[in-house]
Amino acid sequence: MQKIPLTVRGAELLKQELQQLKSIARPAIIEAIAEARSHGDLSENAEYEAAKEKQGFIEGRIAEIENKLSLAHIIDPTEIHAEGKIVFGSTVVLEDLENETQVRYQIVGDDEADIKENKISVSSPIARALIGKEEGDVAEVQAPGGLREYEVVEVLYI
Repeated sequence: MQKIPLTVRGAELLKQELQQLKSIARPAIIEAIAEARSHGDLSENAEYEAAKEKQGFIEGRIAEIENKLSLAHIIDPTEIHAEGKIVFGSTVVLEDLENETQVRYQIVGDDEADIKENKISVSSPIARALIGKEEGDVAEVQAPGGLREYEVVEVLYI
């Protein structure tokens, strides 16, 4: 089985979601199914069908998270010793060579990616172009708007 890379924070968020699903969402949907069942004929009971559908979603998500956690390779960015190279978990400061603006991203697992928090997936085109680069290197990224060039300004392991 292939390991799934996660940061310590990403693994913690998945564990919290799993706990919430098991301790709050699952009991609530079981109660909703029991309530809908008490209304009689199940063949024409929209509440029952909706509750069963939601139960399927919750159980599927629980199984998905448990699988991801069992395959997780948890990486603590503060313990990385990559000698200045960009690797999973590192935080990079980039300068867009076209408009000279700087951006800061952390390279994280697919489940952790959130552009609003400047966390990009390790499987994204920009992260794939950055992996292995060092400060001063230029990475070429094929973006929807065309080829973009980013200079690596700083590599941090925080």
